[in-house]
Amino acid sequence: MRPVKRSPAHHSKEFAELVCSNSFGALSSDRAAGLLQEELRRLGSLVIRTADHHAVPAGGALAVDRGRYSAALTAALEDHPLVTIERKEQLSLPGHDQITVLATGPLTSESLAEDLRAFTGRNDCHFFDAASPIVDGETIDMAKAFRASRYDKGDADYINCPMDKEQYLAFREALLTAEQAELKDFEKDSATFFEGCLPIEELARRGEDTMRYGPLKPIGLWDPRWGDVNDRDVRRAKRAYAVVQLRQEDKDGRLWNLVGFQTNLKWGEQKRVLRMIPGLENAEFVRFGVMHRNTFLEAPQLLDPTLQFRTRHTLLAAGQITGTEGYAAAVAGGWLAGTNAARLAKGETPIDLPPTCMIGALTHFISEAPSGKFQPMPPNFGLLPELPERIRDKRRRYGAYRDRALADLALKTGTVAEPALA
Repeated sequence: MRPVKRSPAHHSKEFAELVCSNSFGALSSDRAAGLLQEELRRLGSLVIRTADHHAVPAGGALAVDRGRYSAALTAALEDHPLVTIERKEQLSLPGHDQITVLATGPLTSESLAEDLRAFTGRNDCHFFDAASPIVDGETIDMAKAFRASRYDKGDADYINCPMDKEQYLAFREALLTAEQAELKDFEKDSATFFEGCLPIEELARRGEDTMRYGPLKPIGLWDPRWGDVNDRDVRRAKRAYAVVQLRQEDKDGRLWNLVGFQTNLKWGEQKRVLRMIPGLENAEFVRFGVMHRNTFLEAPQLLDPTLQFRTRHTLLAAGQITGTEGYAAAVAGGWLAGTNAARLAKGETPIDLPPTCMIGALTHFISEAPSGKFQPMPPNFGLLPELPERIRDKRRRYGAYRDRALADLALKTGTVAEPALA
């Protein structure tokens, strides 16, 4: 519907605009997010292929230049001879005679959401999500910050801003007392945060050390200017108490987002508080953090693992509205729902993917999970059936999950069954 009607979180008219992080998660296929990406590559996903093409340095993660990524996907669809694009707000669900994929993203507009509530007979579920601020890289003080990836894995792709204990406690106190943006009236009574994407000020409220065990954890990060990391006395004396990390947003390295700093603070408060971070005292903010309401279905009561609605098989759902969390999971739902819409149009039986692969595990979970307190689920190995034999070593165990997933995916869909690169 953009740009005819804008959402509270989007800024452009491009498709697939990433409104929160620019990261699709871990790249390695023995990680849950990486396995999901690898499955999608083997299925020929246009979205993941475009993400790979517009990747920016991010240590062991797949992160993209969000502007070029969205523009490339938009161009691919606009130029496709079999795709017609209508830019208007969809006010209600199409009729029963139309095969439709409902892929309204995390910010379903109110009129369509109301029609969806009437169709399902249930109130919509929702939680509050937030986006991190982005700063101009040239305004970061590299005399205080340093480049490194955690445990020196890969290239030094992150900018790290170390804090001592006094700085950290002062920063936490500022977060606790900073003024937050006002929620709309209809949102105030139901402000529930998704646990996987909590605002930084909410983490600060949960305890003095919560941030230090989350996005500000200092382990595995060392500035060579502090001395020899292998010298135990030097390490004890010099190691940071907490570290704020910034991840590259664009290919040229001019824009950097604060990792894990989703926030609902007022913009003026963000500038004041975040400039307390060593190295960001004079930071110029290209985008401030925002918070928005995400809508998702009570999927266990409504959807089959094929992503079809149980009461209307010509209507399918995809993306975060189904109750999956994360960009790659949304892409996976889009692939499956789109494939099944095509199969329905050709008179073929829709497919569901085996629960031993990550896509199948996610879609089976959202269709079969206990209702009542259903919350969005990111990809994770806990969703997969146990292996025939227990493997104690975590790396080998996750590698075994990956190998089984890719083999079963190949058996079901005819994709390449070659081993993935770790």
